[in-house]
Amino acid sequence: MKWNLRLAAANRGIWKASELQRLLADRGMVISAGKMSGLWSGQPNTVRLDELDVICAVLGCDVGELLLPEPVAVPEPAASHCPGAVAGSSRYRAQASDRPVPATPVTGRSAGRWRPGPPRLRGGVP
Repeated sequence: MKWNLRLAAANRGIWKASELQRLLADRGMVISAGKMSGLWSGQPNTVRLDELDVICAVLGCDVGELLLPEPVAVPEPAASHCPGAVAGSSRYRAQASDRPVPATPVTGRSAGRWRPGPPRLRGGVP
């Protein structure tokens, strides 16, 4: 998405960030100079939905005028990790390393119990 506040404001005769900041404050949206700078420069860190509502009310515009969709590049499917393998081909067989390792059940008297090991010596003192 592309943030388009500056152009939307200019279309309504608002040319300065401070002017828009004052109009927003009149509607109850008091924001810092740093946040206003981000909104005005076109690179805001965050815009909450309630803030977006106030901005649209002040400018008399729709959200679609402030947020413009941009095309998204879809990555190509990754190549197979096995050279020469073709999807669905019988030439590729799963190797033992590709299979999940089954959990070994713990049975007997020590199952579910923790037992401390032998004491370790520190500096020759047990």
